[in-house]
Amino acid sequence: MSAKTEGIVPNSSRLLWAGFIAIMAAGSGFALRGGIFDNWAREFGFTATQLGAIGGAGFTGFCFGIIITGMIVDKIGYGKMVAVAFALHVVSAIVTFMATTPDNAAKFLTWGMFIFAFANGTLEGVANPLVATIFPKNRTHFLNILHASWPAGMVFGAIVGWILDDKLQVGWKIQLSLYLIPTLGYGIMFWGQKFPKSEAAEKGAKLGEMFKDVGILGALVICYLLALFFGGNLGMPSWAAYGLSGVLLLAVGVITKFSIGSVLLFFLFVAHLLVGAVELGTDGWIQNITGNLFTSEQGKFLFIWTSAIMFGLRFCAKFIEKNLKLSPVGLLVLSSILAVVGLRFASGMHTFAIALVALGIYALGKTFFWPTMLAVASDRFPRTGAVAISIMGGIGMLSAGLLGGPGLGYSKDRFASEALNKTNSAVYEQVKVANPSAFLFFSPVNAIDGKVLGDAKAVAPEMRTADQEAIVMADQAGDRKTLTADSFIPLTMAVLYLCMLLYFKSVGGYKAVRIE
Repeated sequence: MSAKTEGIVPNSSRLLWAGFIAIMAAGSGFALRGGIFDNWAREFGFTATQLGAIGGAGFTGFCFGIIITGMIVDKIGYGKMVAVAFALHVVSAIVTFMATTPDNAAKFLTWGMFIFAFANGTLEGVANPLVATIFPKNRTHFLNILHASWPAGMVFGAIVGWILDDKLQVGWKIQLSLYLIPTLGYGIMFWGQKFPKSEAAEKGAKLGEMFKDVGILGALVICYLLALFFGGNLGMPSWAAYGLSGVLLLAVGVITKFSIGSVLLFFLFVAHLLVGAVELGTDGWIQNITGNLFTSEQGKFLFIWTSAIMFGLRFCAKFIEKNLKLSPVGLLVLSSILAVVGLRFASGMHTFAIALVALGIYALGKTFFWPTMLAVASDRFPRTGAVAISIMGGIGMLSAGLLGGPGLGYSKDRFASEALNKTNSAVYEQVKVANPSAFLFFSPVNAIDGKVLGDAKAVAPEMRTADQEAIVMADQAGDRKTLTADSFIPLTMAVLYLCMLLYFKSVGGYKAVRIE
């Protein structure tokens, strides 16, 4: 059946495809930014950890956008929130283009990323509950179709970057501005449309009722990430960051009358924290990593390859569930196992052919994570309305920005520095930066200077000096170890999903819940 016949409102198909183009704008901007990380490193001298922090702002703003939108969208209206997102997408481009010197680049790039992410979060805070509402009988299928737009946007961004960056060597500002094309598209598609309300809002549920299944347990997950954001991104002292998060946790307790919340939803939130770290965190770095291991052009092709696999498969969720007889949670277990195998395989890739296979397996694994998680939360917790899936999306993006992106950047810095120090300590002492890179509770490391590394990689292999070759080889060794470390995240997810699968088996199987 088509979107038009399965939807509960006459304009179901148009709303689905408008949401599709909106998330495509986010995906294209994400890919374009990922493809110009090396340009920023060369122009402004950033280390991998610094680039990870800048890229991280491209996720953290999403958290605030989607959660705020999820709480107010049924009151404010979907159309008005789309207009806000459209304006912010334009503003983010202007702010980013103000980065002109090493002194101001970090500030403007970070804030440009944050505003861009806030706009993306606002759009997803509209699109996710909208699609879940208009297709209540087949949420997994249609949410996967909606989120096929993300890899579609990434393919668009990567192809544009490939042509303009590698072939024509066009400036990064022109490359980045092209995400405004799908931005204009979703503005036109959403214009003048009538929107339904979520099931919970239609039944007259108050905000406190919508938050009850989230409760104290669910709020703990998002408040922990917010504490990291307040302390790391806003520079608050630890006591202030955790104190402010504690106040937010108390507020949730008050509006829910101190409901503990659903244990299942708590586990879904924790699992989605890991989804954000491994899917989006890895996607933010994969062009850089594969470009280092092979060539920049091959890195972009591999990114397009994995994104194209995701795009095609997200139209097949219904077919896979039906023919493999998998519940949405069973699909998540299988996806996690494939992601572990793909990342492990990728850590040892030395030829382009092996890279196609390894990253293809990884793409098979990560394809269904995000939309299927949203479908499970929508199916099992309908009384939360837009709140639970908006918080879940916020957790995923905030995790990608605070844990996935910076964590992988730190791993690259750490493993590359250790490799260079081991093979040529004299060179390492000359090229390490003065200010060490740090991440969470891990010990600081003095990374290889980004400008020195960029200059070494820019020299043809046969023309490099021995010192330059040592630097490049150490960087590649760091990339391989980073992929190995990354594989432990989906391994943990597989354990969590397996526990959920056993739980549903014990209660008679997985099925959607309806509000009486």
